[in-house]
Amino acid sequence: MGAVHCSKAVWDIMRAQNHGRIVMTTSSTGLYGNFGQSNYGTAKMALVGLMQTLALEGAKHSIRVNCLAPTAATRMTENVMPEAVLKLLEPAAVSPALLALVADDAPTRTILCAGAGAFERAHVTLTSGIFIGLPADAPEQVVEQLAAVSDRAGETVPEDGSAQGTLEIAKAMQAVREQVPS
Repeated sequence: MGAVHCSKAVWDIMRAQNHGRIVMTTSSTGLYGNFGQSNYGTAKMALVGLMQTLALEGAKHSIRVNCLAPTAATRMTENVMPEAVLKLLEPAAVSPALLALVADDAPTRTILCAGAGAFERAHVTLTSGIFIGLPADAPEQVVEQLAAVSDRAGETVPEDGSAQGTLEIAKAMQAVREQVPS
């Protein structure tokens, strides 16, 4: 709840000044999972959801909200990695990403990954999927056609949560149009 309380504490000030930057610290464990860290991963992915919504709400007030997923030497990693690797993962190697996320021309709704001086961008995407409808064997068809549902060709980074429903309704309406004789 720390990110919630901190964001709430500055939100009205940022709105009043029509400018603000918020950076949530997420983790690759939240984005992709990590064995034995379900509670940590859940909390870190929740920050991505908070970032997505606050960025949409803050856009009209020039409040930009992003996530940083750092890879850095910490107390959690000091006994797990060799000293040479820990030196590469000095926290200062993450700082350029943080500065980019709070700059005047910072992006918004960006998940920036950083570690050892390397930088990547993570996305929450939506595949084009397929339409199956509601036949009695729909669950079996979903399983049989999971590769087609999962095909990443044409996937998008949705503008907001309504994109999923919009896509699903469009496919269903197309199926109805194809069934109506001309």
